[in-house]
Amino acid sequence: MSRVSRDPGREYIAPVMKVRLRYAKRGRLRFSSHRDFQRAFERALRRAGVPMAYSAGFRPHPKISYANAAPTGVASEAEYIEIGLAARFDVDQLRADLDEAMPTGLDIVDAVEVREGDLVSRLEASVWQFVLPEVTPQEGEAAVERLLAADEITVERMMKSGLRRFDARNAIRTAEVSIAPPEQGGCAILTVVVTHGTPSVRPDDVLAALRQVADLVPPVPPQVTRLAQGRLAADARTVSDPLAPDRAVAD
Repeated sequence: MSRVSRDPGREYIAPVMKVRLRYAKRGRLRFSSHRDFQRAFERALRRAGVPMAYSAGFRPHPKISYANAAPTGVASEAEYIEIGLAARFDVDQLRADLDEAMPTGLDIVDAVEVREGDLVSRLEASVWQFVLPEVTPQEGEAAVERLLAADEITVERMMKSGLRRFDARNAIRTAEVSIAPPEQGGCAILTVVVTHGTPSVRPDDVLAALRQVADLVPPVPPQVTRLAQGRLAADARTVSDPLAPDRAVAD
């Protein structure tokens, strides 16, 4: 295998193995930014002794690709990373070593060797859960009915290029209301399936749409969690596991 030295005492080789990881942001760590996670993850790679491959160029970087990170302040059970390794490594051991090296609340929950295809193309949609304290299920159902009845709902978001207006309704495929358990006060829980696009419709945009069409303004900030990402199911009520195709080839 060819090796090219670009810094004294360090050698760089092309990846011999790629691994896709799923991680979760839980508890207070949902307030960590994407940059906070990047720093924690790169420290964990060093602590776990993972043999990383590096990019070419004057300032090589470890081969890490992040896909569609959740906004700061939002919990998630389905965030994805792809890394390139300079040596073969057992994926189960890799997951366990990285999880141990990460802060509690930033949890590495799954790992699979890359076998085929592009990961980002499999992330067509997200399943978002909104726990709405002090909003009754009846209020939630009435708001969802108005949301789904609308043909278009224009929302605004400040972006790097300035204020942008876009249709949030088109990306919302399904929305359903359930009842929280008694320990959560029996409030409304809203589950929404949103397809990804440009710009992507984020949880704040869904809440803005509900405020606009149904005047729904939760008196307590909602607890928002991304439950899943993947390819949209035929009924648009869920998504498939984006790591499943790699497992299928391995089996």
